[in-house]
Amino acid sequence: MKKIIISAILGLGVMTSCADLDISPKGMMTEDDLLSNDAGMVIYMAEIYSYLPFEDFKYLPQRGLNRNGWLVSKGIEGTGEAVGRDGIVTAFTGEESQYWGEAFATLRKINTLINDLPQYGSNYSPVAFNDYMGHAYFLRAFVFTQMAMRYGGIPLVTGVINYPGDTELEVPRSTEEETWDQILADYDKAIELMSNQSLRRGYANRYVALAYKSSAMLYAGSVAKYNQTVDGNLTGFGSKTGVRVMGFAPDSWEAASKRYFTEAYKAASEIIADGKYSLHKAKWSAGDPQAQYENLVDMLADANSTEHLWVREYLYPTSTHAYDGYNSPYMMGYSYPAHSPLSCGTCPTADFVELFDGFPRYPDGTLKVTTGNSITEGEYIMYDKTMDFFANAEPRLRAQVIFPGDKFSDGVVNMWAGSYTGNLPVTALMNDYSYGNAPQSFTDTKYGDKLVMSNSPTELKYVTGPNGEDVPATGPCGPYKGWGESGVTGLVTRKWLDPDFRGGREGVCDQPYILMRYAEVLLDAAEAAVELSIAGVQSPDGTDMLGVATEAIKAIRERAGANQLTTSLKGDVDSRNIVRRERRKELAFEHQAKWDIRRWRVQHYEGRDGFWGEVRNKDSFSNSNNYRFRGLYPFYCSANGKFFFDTHFQNMSAKQLSYSQVDYYFSIPGGEVVKSAVIDQQPNR
Repeated sequence: MKKIIISAILGLGVMTSCADLDISPKGMMTEDDLLSNDAGMVIYMAEIYSYLPFEDFKYLPQRGLNRNGWLVSKGIEGTGEAVGRDGIVTAFTGEESQYWGEAFATLRKINTLINDLPQYGSNYSPVAFNDYMGHAYFLRAFVFTQMAMRYGGIPLVTGVINYPGDTELEVPRSTEEETWDQILADYDKAIELMSNQSLRRGYANRYVALAYKSSAMLYAGSVAKYNQTVDGNLTGFGSKTGVRVMGFAPDSWEAASKRYFTEAYKAASEIIADGKYSLHKAKWSAGDPQAQYENLVDMLADANSTEHLWVREYLYPTSTHAYDGYNSPYMMGYSYPAHSPLSCGTCPTADFVELFDGFPRYPDGTLKVTTGNSITEGEYIMYDKTMDFFANAEPRLRAQVIFPGDKFSDGVVNMWAGSYTGNLPVTALMNDYSYGNAPQSFTDTKYGDKLVMSNSPTELKYVTGPNGEDVPATGPCGPYKGWGESGVTGLVTRKWLDPDFRGGREGVCDQPYILMRYAEVLLDAAEAAVELSIAGVQSPDGTDMLGVATEAIKAIRERAGANQLTTSLKGDVDSRNIVRRERRKELAFEHQAKWDIRRWRVQHYEGRDGFWGEVRNKDSFSNSNNYRFRGLYPFYCSANGKFFFDTHFQNMSAKQLSYSQVDYYFSIPGGEVVKSAVIDQQPNR
């Protein structure tokens, strides 16, 4: 799937009037050259694959599908998974490089394949011909899906047109329901034709098509259902065509939702029943958190794992990315390679940590860091080492987040935000932890100069420990009060990082990106099963839907080292929220959460109680349309040489995000609307 650039030596710098324009220039590859044989098809397919809308190591939500991978970070788009440095931490309300014009250019190549390949059918074996045709339908469904997730109803270009083309060739937007129905039809055609085995390494196959069908239909079913929970049902008609370009009709949304959830379940259930894929457990061992942690770390690095349905591979030095260069921890004083040009781009939040098992809790479910019933009650709990706070944490969390004091590569990521130099006991650093009074910096703490922090690695401060020793006021890896590259939430990401990263340079990473894995298939099946059960729909394929859902969640939790389910899932909201929460945990930092919270319609203020896939007081992290997330900050106590933790709204390189209900659909590129007689802008834009 590496990008192949097709170059042609045209030789047309000088063209005489007697040139025969029906003769192809030397070096130009014609459609006949490409579609008539396997070698040509490799080139043709490579060009399509090169421009597929993969959300991988080259994708940043704010910038869109420009594929340069600059400052690439994950989970920083208002999902609550993480925040980071710079202005790229923004809610997912649009993309600078909109996926519109490029989509139609790719669709033209795909539709050409569907239209013209049959005339060369005799040049291929029946299996290869069917697979190429199925591939074309899969690729079209894949592109349509990415457009529908962004825009709702889209122009359903199923024939060959030039883009940009003449005005008479323009296609108006279809309804959102018609769009998802076309996507369903294309996936079904692909599944009918494709082989179970990929024709070439990196190509999709029938199982990949089934998995993406399930994912797309889960999205469609959710939008059809949960649009109804938003003011105005989040629907409307285009001003030029009168077509319902956004949302579902009052008399069709319920049936559509059931239909799509049914198709999502059937597709995922078929993959599960075939038994070809399984959760990666090569190093897993029951009751061994270290083995469970190592197993999950290795899972993402192993392109050949039994868990992976579709993998985006890279190869140093010809095909690389820069994920480690932007996201590795800021290291000082260890033999780890020189720190990256820009480090700590993905900093998980305390809100994210609270999704996981293995921590003491206050009555409201938040992390317990004091002896009282809230952070403003009692005194801080002291730990000999920062890692002690995470002693019972779910191994899956450790595979996703580098804990302060944990080992990484050949160093230790020693992180603490500052040092308390006053007398014992130590009580809450701040008087008010509410959103409205959240401090913007640590200078707002009640301890004044008794709380010592280093501003940056070049402005180090020290405190005196209990035995008279000098101790850095801030940990070698930060977070530094005025330095945005040092874990601004007190945590840094672990997921996807390569411990053997060459360091110090951009664009030298080559670990694979997993586009689709079996865990997602299990989660799709579980969610669709619970949604169908809530709606009173019987199993579409004769399987025990809630039994499949329960076993799927149990299998994922067992592999993760999480607390196990004690009851079976039911057709109710509580079970739905169990599945949603598990999805948030398992698929974190995989470009999933931003789409999940959109399709569940829980990101705008009125719907934010269910932001995490569970009932939660939205006032704990939001104020009207704006919201922030909390950090988990270790502190050193010089009086006893121990550590304590504080949780509060992130206040180093503080990020505030904004989201309203209209943001569930991106606006159509303005230039397309202005120049077209049939392309409608979104209602209310």
